[in-house]
Amino acid sequence: MTRNYLTVVCGLLLTSCLLIDSVGSSAQSSTPYNDVSLPFEERVDDLVSRMTLEEKVSQMMNAASAIPRLDIPAYDWWNEGLHGVARAGVATVFPQAIGLAATWDTSLMHRVADVISTEARAKYHEAVRNNDRARYKGLTFWSPNINIFRDPRWGRGQETYGEDPYLTSRMGVEFVRGLQGDDPKYFKVISTPKHYAVHSGPEPERHGFNAVTDQRDLFETYLPAFEACVKEAGAYSVMCAYNRYLGEPCCAQNTLLRRILRDEWKFPGYVVSDCGAVYDIYKFHKAAEDAASASAMSVKAGTDLECGNDYRSLLDAVKKGLVTEAELDVSLKRLFAARFKLGMFDPPDAVPYSSISISENDSTEHRRLSLEAARESIVLLKNQNRLLPLKKTLKKIAVIGPTADDLDVLLGNYAGTPSSYVTPLKGIQAKLSTQAEVVYEQGCSLVERIQPAPLDSDKRAIKLASESDVVVFIGGISPKLEGEELKLSVDGFRGGDRTSLDLPRQQESLLKAVSATGTPVVLVLTSGSALSVNWANEHVQAIVQLWYSGEEGGTALADVLFGDYNPGGRLPVTIYKSVAQLPRFEDYGMAGRTYRYFEGEPLYPFGYGLSYTTFAYSKLELPKRAGVGETVVVRARVTNTGKVEGDEVAQLYVKDLASSVPAPIRSLQGFRRVHLKPGQSEAVSFTLTPRHFSLIDKLARRIVEPGDFELSMGGRQPGRPADNSQVVTAKLALTGNIFLIK
Repeated sequence: MTRNYLTVVCGLLLTSCLLIDSVGSSAQSSTPYNDVSLPFEERVDDLVSRMTLEEKVSQMMNAASAIPRLDIPAYDWWNEGLHGVARAGVATVFPQAIGLAATWDTSLMHRVADVISTEARAKYHEAVRNNDRARYKGLTFWSPNINIFRDPRWGRGQETYGEDPYLTSRMGVEFVRGLQGDDPKYFKVISTPKHYAVHSGPEPERHGFNAVTDQRDLFETYLPAFEACVKEAGAYSVMCAYNRYLGEPCCAQNTLLRRILRDEWKFPGYVVSDCGAVYDIYKFHKAAEDAASASAMSVKAGTDLECGNDYRSLLDAVKKGLVTEAELDVSLKRLFAARFKLGMFDPPDAVPYSSISISENDSTEHRRLSLEAARESIVLLKNQNRLLPLKKTLKKIAVIGPTADDLDVLLGNYAGTPSSYVTPLKGIQAKLSTQAEVVYEQGCSLVERIQPAPLDSDKRAIKLASESDVVVFIGGISPKLEGEELKLSVDGFRGGDRTSLDLPRQQESLLKAVSATGTPVVLVLTSGSALSVNWANEHVQAIVQLWYSGEEGGTALADVLFGDYNPGGRLPVTIYKSVAQLPRFEDYGMAGRTYRYFEGEPLYPFGYGLSYTTFAYSKLELPKRAGVGETVVVRARVTNTGKVEGDEVAQLYVKDLASSVPAPIRSLQGFRRVHLKPGQSEAVSFTLTPRHFSLIDKLARRIVEPGDFELSMGGRQPGRPADNSQVVTAKLALTGNIFLIK
């Protein structure tokens, strides 16, 4: 029986089951909310009007109860999908979000998100077929995490798209679009950008922390990605954060939720709280007396759905006059509009995504895309004397290190379960199965007391290194050490966050001993954040950043190490030399942080990444003058001047040379990943709107000022070292009066 035939059969069975499940099994079409000819708004109004107060409250928590008399099935709103459908059994696992960001490939990001939503639909339909209404089986996904990775110590930075608001915006927009689909009437799934807003640690204090910024940092750094995902991509949900911002809990923040999100951005969807955030309002923030008052505050500010169960107290809140039933209705209508737009109350043959069956989950094609994403995410940080790519004629290769054969460092956090996976060790072994001897020894623990190595493993590792032609040392950190509010306190790590950026002591000690044998060493780093490998940068011949690379990470790594794929990833974060270069972790001001404001010398700069080939840029073309309200087209030609094909990431940076207020050193305002064969050239152009030249003035307005700007295009930041690409720079004068962007 062919796969296509099976798909058709599964689709027919699925349609039958969904027809049975759809609203109207007893109420039929006599009620307006079941009339598919009516607009969603009218149907929602009718349905909500039929609910009792108790029924309404039951729908405002993530585990929404069934209402049998209205044929409303139970529904749990909680689903995760940062880099694959998570916590719902077998699913394709893509590289963790920070690795996807390192691809600098918006088209790839869209395709990844489209696959995630396909597998989400497949799982949902199968769950409905089995009358399974459990958590993680729905269509409302609490992804992406578009918080700015302002400080490398934050353990959840791995979930983000890095430190830059423009890169985060572009990747976030494509992720949201890929998840939600392109049908004009129905959502494929609903995407929920999080955590709104100004949220990035510290993890142990997140439930009571007060983040403080000025208006400039708020609008130039922390909000642009949320604005882009809402206004450009049409994200239909937003998750509010645990912390306070400027003294007010984010899930009861009128400025963030009402003035900015609803009034300025015209957001039509629903807001969901982070899990337990309403509880935090009265328990830790002390902003309300009890659950009823905290719940009322949240609903009034615009938090429509609670992840948790404190909204049960809304019954008391209504009785006490803290909130009205009419105010609850506003939230109810937003929530049911989402369910209608997902097709949950319509015949399956009317919903274009209803034919997706479980056979489309974890497919061969999806695994191929995971491999493609893993390859594109790998960043080559150092390649002294062109040690890489390694020759396949080597006789003996020693693979050493605590993360060489570890599933955790493929998955990261918020991951699904791969049906099969390839660790770095297994990838190298498979690559050289007939050509060379591959020997392995763990050598040391991940950190003290975590993932300990067998007795005398270090001695065996050093011996293997001395007997081999090359050492591939695979180490770094893992989700056991960095993540969400971990119950962990070891040297260098605290509660999911990091207190040091260094390679753990045990690993660096072994790396030094292995290097002392004289055998060439390739250091492969597994992490979701920056590692300050200063000693390795001075003494190790080659360094590769692997991230948490998904189910095919080992295959992708082997392809890069042995030259079957030319690495083209670029850093979405700055790798600092030490935490001593950073402000206090708790300081949310952007001064001294990220490439946009950091005045020091990094170990590796944002946007950095080497290749096995070289690239050249021709003269940058742009007008010498333009009006402050005009668009500007910037062009250059990039050529592969080396001997192998490869990917270049053309990056456009803008520097304001005459701003009247503090401005970034430079800001990324365009990028494009291009594949070029040896000798091949391609024109790369970017269209800059007034917003690309804008700043936030003293009155918190977004304006464009007349004056001179420096524009730079290349495979890296201007003024930063790289040996495989160059940068071309030109000046632009904007003329006229101050231009206000609304």
